[in-house]
Formats: sequence, C-alpha cells, structure tokens
Amino acid sequence: MNRQLQTATFAGGCFWCMVEPFDERPGIESITSGYTGGHTENPTYMQVITETTGHKEAVQIIYDPEIFPYERLVELFWKQIDPTDAGGQFADRGESYSTAIYYHNEEQRQVAEESKRQIEQSGFFKDPIVTEILPAKTFYPAEDKHQDYYKNHSYHYKRYKRGSGRAGFIKDHWGFKKNEEELKQRLSDIQYKVTQENATERPFQNEYHDHDEEGIYVDIVSKEPLFSSQDKYDAGCGWPSFTKPIEKQQVQEQTDATHGMIRTEVRSGEADSHLGHVFEDGPKDQGGLRYCINSAALQFIPKDQMEQEGYGYLLHLFKK
Repeated sequence: MNRQLQTATFAGGCFWCMVEPFDERPGIESITSGYTGGHTENPTYMQVITETTGHKEAVQIIYDPEIFPYERLVELFWKQIDPTDAGGQFADRGESYSTAIYYHNEEQRQVAEESKRQIEQSGFFKDPIVTEILPAKTFYPAEDKHQDYYKNHSYHYKRYKRGSGRAGFIKDHWGFKKNEEELKQRLSDIQYKVTQENATERPFQNEYHDHDEEGIYVDIVSKEPLFSSQDKYDAGCGWPSFTKPIEKQQVQEQTDATHGMIRTEVRSGEADSHLGHVFEDGPKDQGGLRYCINSAALQFIPKDQMEQEGYGYLLHLFKK
C-alpha cells in the first residue's frame, strides 16, 4: 500500500495530556510532545514555561488520513480543552499553555476554521472561542522525560489530570449527556435493562449472536462505533463475540465482582453503557481476547449505509 502520511500539530495546554487521547488509534503513526510557535531555537522546558520564548506546549502527530481523517483529529482536539480560556488551560497558566491549531496546508486550515465556526455557532459555550488557528511553525521535540508521560508515569499523570481540573471539565462539558426519560422511551425494555442496569440477555435468543453481514456495531445509546464485523466470530457462547473493538478508547474495562465471580466488564467509552464482558479465551492468533457483548447494547450499521449514517471514515476497515 502506498501510504501518504501527513502531519498535524495541536497546542492544548500541558502536552502530557494531549498524547493519550490520540495514541494507539488506527492510522496514528506517532505522537511527539514539544514546543512550537515561538522565536527561540531549540528551547528547553524550563525556558518555555519561565521565559518569553513565545512557544506553546504542543503535540505533533504523524497520521494516515485514509484511516484517521484530519476532521477526526480536530474533533478529538476540541474535546480535550477549554477553548474559551485565553490565559492557559485549567491549573496551568501562561502563554505556553494556551491553545492553538497549527495547520500544515490549506485543507487543514479550512477544516480547522470550519470546526471552530461550528462550535461558535452551536452556543455550546457562553464565552467566546479563543483558540487560535495558525500556520505551522518549527516544532522542537521536548526532552525525553516528557515523551509518552501518560504511559511512563501513569499514576502521577492520572493524579495530575484530575487535580488540574482537566478530567472533570472534559466529563462535564464534552461527555455524553444522558436523559433517563428519553432513554426509557427510545430503548426497548431489554435494551434499557442491559445498558443502564447491567442486565444480561439470554444466550442464542438475541438479535446478533449469529449475524454475519458486513458492517459495524454501534452503541444503541450514543451511536458511538464499537465493533466491526471484520472482528466478529462464532464463539459458540450464544452472544455476539469480537476479538477486539474498532478502537480501544471506545470501550472501558472495569472489575465486576457480581454473581460470585470476578470478571472484566466492558462499557462504552462515551455513554458508559454496559456492553458485556471480556474474557481471555479468544482466538490465540488474534490476541486471545473474546469480547462477549449483549446484542441489546448494539445497533448494526450495514457497510452500504455507513457513509450516509456518518461512519464513512471507517470504511477503510473493509478494504482488502
């Protein structure tokens, strides 16, 4: 395959927190923390945060636009920040922590401008959107200790993200908003009980356990994409089984000690819907995991309807 990789650059406050949301997604080749937008060559971390170098902390992403379009990168960027804060981000104050989208070509500029215009017109925020959209400038990688900080210092990173106020802001402002009455009216009885009350439907007596059409399975509550038919297989258990989610960030795992067992529960990333459980008895040549999911938690989108339903960016899953 002749892949044409591209570069995206985002400043979203502390660069520790701007790696995790993008990392290990399909089509993302690399993410580097660093500094950009200033006038000092090869600045150090201490220079950027204590002196007037003009730089912002930023991340530079190398990606495959055929798999992970720039529009999705920009959408993810907005959901990590407070775009109304001109003085920094959350607990981090000063120019080096202010936000910006740095475009590398005209197409990126247009996408970024349009996305900002949509947020402004949505009325989602009462205050003006102050995130700048600027031409890309020289990017200087940060010191090694700042690279992949969320992985290498996970305990401190999680404490920092919560303590700085970023985690709470993202949940309160960008998280999926549930309306219990609307859900009760929209969902069937079993769909509501499974997704909202952690129920389990009967094996072999559910919609998708033997379903083999090409397409994707989305959360019945939020419509976020979760699993692909490409990763579905017959595990003989009576529920839809998958070897992996489309993107690992779309599912969350937590310990389930109910019914006298210790299991790993699977929930959707955005809506926090109960989906099912994941076990370590899946196909060994495909990672060894079995995501055993309730049909009632899913809605199937056929491959030939994905474009019109807004999932066209995932059609790459079905390319040979």
